[in-house]
Amino acid sequence: MRKVRYRDALREAMSEEMRHDERVFLMGEEVAEYDGAYKVSQGMLAEFGPKRVIDTPISELGFAGIAVGAAMNGVRPIVEFMTWNFAILAMDQIINGSAKMLSMSAGEFGNPIVFRGPQGAAGQLGAQHSQMLTNMMASVPGLKVISPSNGYDAKGLLKSAIRDENPVIFFESEQMYGDPCELPDEEYIIPIGKADIKREGKDVTIVSYNKMMKIALAAAEELAKDGIEAEVIDLRTIRPLDLATIVESVKKTNRLVVIDESWPFTSIASEITFQVQRYAFDHLDAPIRRVCSTDSSMHYAPNLVEAYMPSVKKVIDAVKAVTYR
Repeated sequence: MRKVRYRDALREAMSEEMRHDERVFLMGEEVAEYDGAYKVSQGMLAEFGPKRVIDTPISELGFAGIAVGAAMNGVRPIVEFMTWNFAILAMDQIINGSAKMLSMSAGEFGNPIVFRGPQGAAGQLGAQHSQMLTNMMASVPGLKVISPSNGYDAKGLLKSAIRDENPVIFFESEQMYGDPCELPDEEYIIPIGKADIKREGKDVTIVSYNKMMKIALAAAEELAKDGIEAEVIDLRTIRPLDLATIVESVKKTNRLVVIDESWPFTSIASEITFQVQRYAFDHLDAPIRRVCSTDSSMHYAPNLVEAYMPSVKKVIDAVKAVTYR
């Protein structure tokens, strides 16, 4: 196993797929000459040239539209948004174009695109640069949504996303690009739509995704000191959702806490709560608890950032509430 960073895992996935399939190309702001805003695409321009690693103008609506048209004509774009906060400008192309193209064309035009980039809070970035759009994207039929928590999963899932015949939303985090991970020398892929149990437990199920998995695992470590063994599930894929893995875990532990950086109203946590109550209600020994960001815009002050975000303490409090400890 090789030790690399999260950003390196993403670069390896894109580069391997571009070597494998000449139809794959990368486009976005600063992905070429500057080697990427977060150095995810470092060195790719030198290997693949300016026709396959393409710097775009600061116009998310424009280059997302170019990608939709390109995918309709047989190529496979990877679109990097510097942040998903900027991708709000491209929602018409993603939702009304890419997601609907196959059905609107009666199967004539596919749209194999990966829209990727970081989202969510990344420190003191204020209200307009800290948003989670997972629930918004996951609500749209025709889009697959992936949000990995570590470099190993990110590489395997990004390769699957690039090979998929559907548009895929791939959420990263600015705070994870420097995270260390281990990758094998041989090629591997991870199937879309399969969650992963990161920690076995018997007392409560904790479900999360993306960088909130760090909170989930840290909370599980602290809970173990108090004799509470939490089973921690990493969703990895939001749509399609691996509900079966969650339900089977809840049937074993009889309790569920969902950690979601999204705002609480219509969050991914809300959907999971509904689905588990639908399929495992008789197995629940306590009400399901959600740990989300506060129902407000992100503030800039560090104390308010801390109050806004899910935390280890908030998760521990939620778990102890459902386990009556």
